[in-house]
Amino acid sequence: MPNIRRKQHLGLIGMLLIAVAFAALQLTAVTGRASPDTKNYLSYALSLSGESREEAGRRAIAHSCASGQHASLSPVPWTNRKDVGESEEQCVRRLNDSVAYWLHHGNTEGMTAPFANQRFMAIFEARPGYPLFLVPFVTAFGATWGLWLAGLVIALAGSVCVLLALRAAGASRRAGLAGQTLYLALPTGTVAMNPLSDGLALALGTVVVLGCVLLLRDRPRTDAETGTTTGPAARAGAAGPRAGAVLVAGGLALMFLVRYSQALLLAVALAAVLLAWSGRLRLRRRPPGPVLRAGALCGALAAGVYAGAHLLGWPMGQDSAQDLLTHHYQRPDLPNPWPEFFVRERVFWSAWLRRQAAQPILPVLLALSAWALLRRRSAVLPIALAAGAAGLLNQAGHPNLGQLYGYRLIVFLWLLPALAIPLLLDRPRTGTAHPSPSRGGTEDHSVPVPVGGAPGGVRHPASRS
Repeated sequence: MPNIRRKQHLGLIGMLLIAVAFAALQLTAVTGRASPDTKNYLSYALSLSGESREEAGRRAIAHSCASGQHASLSPVPWTNRKDVGESEEQCVRRLNDSVAYWLHHGNTEGMTAPFANQRFMAIFEARPGYPLFLVPFVTAFGATWGLWLAGLVIALAGSVCVLLALRAAGASRRAGLAGQTLYLALPTGTVAMNPLSDGLALALGTVVVLGCVLLLRDRPRTDAETGTTTGPAARAGAAGPRAGAVLVAGGLALMFLVRYSQALLLAVALAAVLLAWSGRLRLRRRPPGPVLRAGALCGALAAGVYAGAHLLGWPMGQDSAQDLLTHHYQRPDLPNPWPEFFVRERVFWSAWLRRQAAQPILPVLLALSAWALLRRRSAVLPIALAAGAAGLLNQAGHPNLGQLYGYRLIVFLWLLPALAIPLLLDRPRTGTAHPSPSRGGTEDHSVPVPVGGAPGGVRHPASRS
């Protein structure tokens, strides 16, 4: 038992060291992260905290323009926050003039300041979750440090969920820590730190991933089986399908308030992958029970997200297409936007593929992920595949060349390498033996999951650290 506790403490220390190192690196850029949309979320949060709409807008403009003076002037459109040659005073004057213009032209309602026409600002009004999350941070620490701390909490929470999902799927401690590190080092960590709703949606997506892994377990492990008592991995090992269902439903419900379109796409992708997996199990005459139940839950939640957004009158797919093609509704709507929208799709993906060929970081990581999919059997892999598909679908819904060099719309695709590649650190295992507490704690204390390729849902033993 002392040896078991020592190993658990080493795992916890490793997790904390990774988090501290990441936080220290982020201190090099406390400001300079604001994008054009940050002021919308910040003004919403300040309004929720009790500021008047006018004062919230003024403070959001001040933060955005001050942040722009520290921004990178790189040629990457999404990270370039500053117009070359524009001073902070000119930025404030320009945005104040814009607010006055749209206020005069009818944008007199809502929680966000009138930075644009009311129809465009309705997109941000339909995302109350992120501003609500920001309220305690910006109230206690102000805009600059509040946004930074909120991003840090979001990034670290997502990384810990990735670690726990890998451990709950039976991966070793080193694989779990590698997944945490990859999550923070890849664009997932970058997007999580930026003051936009995408990072919080991504963190909630990792909660859903963890919940799906727990849903696919046959049963929770007991202390007698694992020899564990405390620690995050032990608690993940002790959780069962009921906890998984709560995490999936709760994660998607909160994600609905943060970015409902991404919640819908993630639920649809998970339902499709899980139902396809259950169909494969049926064809091979193997019990599809946990997989089918997880797929049905995700399908029901997808229907609930769609119905909720429709009942609340939030902008839907047609509105998104018109937003793209009319430059944020500043031109008349197209009677039929879809032919031009699909032209934009072809242009965007052609350019995207050329960029991947020129800088093949993502293709290399996806190739390693494909290798893991072929060489490893783990419940986390189909879940990671569904999350990646949700990222592709989200980007397909916004084929804007201005996002070609960015990561935020397609960021869920980067969850695939963060979850799949760490499994390559573990040796493939076969058989049905469970780790035994009597072996002096030499086995890692992760939990078994049903494996589709093994007869009768064979459980794999945990890998050694």
